[in-house]
Amino acid sequence: MKGIILAGGAGSRLYPITISVSKQLLPVYDKPMIYYPLSVLMLAGIREILFITTPHDQAAFQKLLGDGSHVGCNFQYTIQEEPNGLAEAFTIGEEFIGNDKVALVLGDNIFYGNGFGSLLRSKVDVDGASVFAYPVRDPERYGVVEFDEDQKVKSIEEKPKIPKSKYAIPGLYFYDNKVVEYAKQVEPSARGEKEISTINQMYLEAGNLEVGVMTRGMSWFDTGTVESLDDATEFIRVLQNRQSTMIGCIEEVALVHKFITKVDFEKAIDRYGKSKYGEYLKNLQNES
Repeated sequence: MKGIILAGGAGSRLYPITISVSKQLLPVYDKPMIYYPLSVLMLAGIREILFITTPHDQAAFQKLLGDGSHVGCNFQYTIQEEPNGLAEAFTIGEEFIGNDKVALVLGDNIFYGNGFGSLLRSKVDVDGASVFAYPVRDPERYGVVEFDEDQKVKSIEEKPKIPKSKYAIPGLYFYDNKVVEYAKQVEPSARGEKEISTINQMYLEAGNLEVGVMTRGMSWFDTGTVESLDDATEFIRVLQNRQSTMIGCIEEVALVHKFITKVDFEKAIDRYGKSKYGEYLKNLQNES
């Protein structure tokens, strides 16, 4: 399976913070936001990853992440000229995807939970589509999934004015290769965007959509607003300082899952200097 991180958009809900910098490059406590969704794909065992950015932000992402070799991955970059919707990621990335299955994660989404890595790795051989549902207070901001009394999916609707349930679909999706052809069939919605909910509805109608409800032990943040960005920062700060572990540390994920050797890990440490992140990596090196 290959991975795509959609890191485009104007981030206008965060203005003036994002007028001059990509939302996905903003700090969430002690690391750039993009490290968190990247670590999610790496936890799933995915090593070929395409970053879709705006034209003017791509160089900054390349400067930060390079070609991925330092974490045993292959990073590629392309652009989305205009924020035309999530479904466009699969037509933009068609050549990159090739004949493989693909996971898409949004660059401003943060996930955490016990057993999350195992859950991710169980999705990489998906037959059809596999997405998640998470209970929220403001489902009208998201794609919403409706269940029947037997907990089977009845419908999926994008940003409904009157949501049929409290279950939002987080920005993490696993698809087989049919997603490319489905994406080509998606027409812009009334909002003028090619909605990923339309793709999920196509899989649902074909009987090939799996929706798993995230348990209480899972946490999800969509950091698209000032309040949610602040919430995510505080969550990461408290959890890391109490547990002495780091969330979204891509070098640690690469080492644990043997994407890189201990020698490679030592080389990666040097780029972070005396920062808190660098000190954490040095402590890992000493412990190992």
